[in-house]
Amino acid sequence: MRFPFLLPWRRAGAQRVAVPEKKATGFVTLTAEGRARWSSRSYASLAREGFMKNPVAHRAVRMIAEAAASVPWLVYEGEDELADDPLAELLVRPNGRMGGNEFFEALYGHLLLSGNAFVEGVRIGAGLRELHLLRPDRMRVIEGRDGWPEAYEYRVGGSVRRYPAGEAATGEGGGVLHLRLFHPLDDHLGFAPLEAASVALDLSNAAAHWNKALLDNSARPSGALVYQPKEGGNLSADQYDRLKAELEEGYSGPAQAGRPMLLEGGLDWKAMGMSPREMDFIEAKNGAARDIALAFGVPPMLIGIPGDATYANYQEANCRIRRIEP
Repeated sequence: MRFPFLLPWRRAGAQRVAVPEKKATGFVTLTAEGRARWSSRSYASLAREGFMKNPVAHRAVRMIAEAAASVPWLVYEGEDELADDPLAELLVRPNGRMGGNEFFEALYGHLLLSGNAFVEGVRIGAGLRELHLLRPDRMRVIEGRDGWPEAYEYRVGGSVRRYPAGEAATGEGGGVLHLRLFHPLDDHLGFAPLEAASVALDLSNAAAHWNKALLDNSARPSGALVYQPKEGGNLSADQYDRLKAELEEGYSGPAQAGRPMLLEGGLDWKAMGMSPREMDFIEAKNGAARDIALAFGVPPMLIGIPGDATYANYQEANCRIRRIEP
């Protein structure tokens, strides 16, 4: 008996190849399980997937950067404050494009997303005239024979600029100040807090994409496609392999989540996986959000995550992020 293979994604006009009838198992299992795929840990990926696409990471970075940038800088010589010192004026207006708060907010953002921040000092004569931020992903550390940084290379497109490191950077023309967070496995570059929360970040983003796909496609969980013809018989080996391949291609992955299926010719769908409600994606997202907030040291209640009672009230938590006693 030949089974009329009439699934909706079959291409019209496809050539039929005669194959001998062979018995095959009566069901095809379709699951979404497999090897986990993680995002890249580069600065560009963390910035894009974290700061630009994840509201929890974005808010945590902004809160820390804004709070730190609001701290005023003072210049002292011994015990005397120098309010009119050129360095104090430079910190208020580092360059012609950025004010002091904007400059330091971007600097702290680089540290949180990359673990590194690079500041270029522009000297005219003996005085330091301007400060400019250099993007961490464009900077490369050049090691000397002794293993210490010998120079820094800043690459933009096909243009490369080289900055001396160490004592050579104090000469006329300025140099680069490298600020970095502690990294246990790298001698020269820092470790980004967001990288420690990268697994939670991927989970949070994947849960959001999954829920969006379910809403778009009228969600259905994973399960088994069972062949139960009324007149008896089984799928041929060719039909079985093609059905399995097209199911995996057309209905696997988060982008295909909940895609409606049209069944004919004795095919029946048996749900096997848990429903989105049973898996409780809301709690999973909140758990991932707590891990992201934990990596930055931000109280979860400040980001709007429910169920946290670490602090008596919002005011105490807000004082915590600003490192001020209530």
